[in-house]
Amino acid sequence: MPFNQDPSQTDKPTILVVDDEAGPRDALKVILRPFFNVQSADCARDALRLLQEHRIDLITLDQKLPDRQGLDLLQDIKQLYRDIEVIIITGYGSLKSAMDGIRHGAAGYLLKPFNVTELITLINQTLDKKKRLDFLRAFLAGSQALWQSEDQAAQAWVRLRENYQALTKHKTERRIESGDYADLVPLLSSLLEAKDRNLLNHSSRVSFYATLLGNRLSLTPAEQKSLALGSFLHDLGMIGMEAAQTSEQTTAQAERLGRHTEIGARMVLSLGIPAEVGQIISYHHERYDGKGFPHGLQGEGIPLLARIVGIAEEFDRITSDGPSATPLPIDDAIRYVVQQAHTHFDPRLATMFAQVVSECKTSLPALALANVPISAPDP
Repeated sequence: MPFNQDPSQTDKPTILVVDDEAGPRDALKVILRPFFNVQSADCARDALRLLQEHRIDLITLDQKLPDRQGLDLLQDIKQLYRDIEVIIITGYGSLKSAMDGIRHGAAGYLLKPFNVTELITLINQTLDKKKRLDFLRAFLAGSQALWQSEDQAAQAWVRLRENYQALTKHKTERRIESGDYADLVPLLSSLLEAKDRNLLNHSSRVSFYATLLGNRLSLTPAEQKSLALGSFLHDLGMIGMEAAQTSEQTTAQAERLGRHTEIGARMVLSLGIPAEVGQIISYHHERYDGKGFPHGLQGEGIPLLARIVGIAEEFDRITSDGPSATPLPIDDAIRYVVQQAHTHFDPRLATMFAQVVSECKTSLPALALANVPISAPDP
């Protein structure tokens, strides 16, 4: 596709301002032009045309457009141009619209009238994040070593962490060791997002649900930390999976997808993360009746933390938007968990999970969406 851009301006990021009102649109252009290349559109149709004609780094998007809703356009943009960041700027905001925007991939949300300093700060932070994600996407596309042998993976992680630290200007005077993972959560979170924003959101919600249940159990502090990190990383192996090109998977694709637990566990093993985290990743698809995968473990033969994450993962799957299913209402999902006791789930944990989710179900979506683990377990 053509990119009509003045060569003298290629060192500046390009921002597309999408707003149907001339006043706010022109004001944004005046504010942004000293720092960025700026394109503008007053409707969704023109915005999509400009995306075809120019290399856009970031979009400021109004919620109300004459030909479409801003959230509908956001979904199209993230489907067609997933590497472009979007900030919603609107005078019609609400908590629900903000949550919907973030859920569909918006990097930020500002209400009109906005503070200029706040706007520039948010844009710069978002562009810095885009630079990190672009680096990680290129790394994932060009490196298979992260999910190869343990030695190869360990070496690849060291290179990745050093390059990532340099990119984020996070300097350290000490040598990076494979067992030193205090800096890993931001990197791993960015890796999940670089692969797929939906994967990051799913991981964050599963960690929230798992921690919610774990707080009702007599877990040690080390177990609590392993649960928080392991539930967040339960699908880490998915970064080694190729995206399905069609809605129907081939047998080979399904078999490879089933290996994501093995790949993810191998990856964290190469980082020196505690074995309990690797067990969560390995066994969260096992079932209480022994009909799960990859090993067909049964009952209490499945590690406790993996049993917890298995419930949390399935609950999020059935309550979230997906390509082939309509999400269940919270009450129906709670009943499903209880019905699956003794077969899919540990009956004691299923009953406890149903109770704890019922107690906070009115605030559940906002709490789950906001959750991101911020610390790693102690060695």
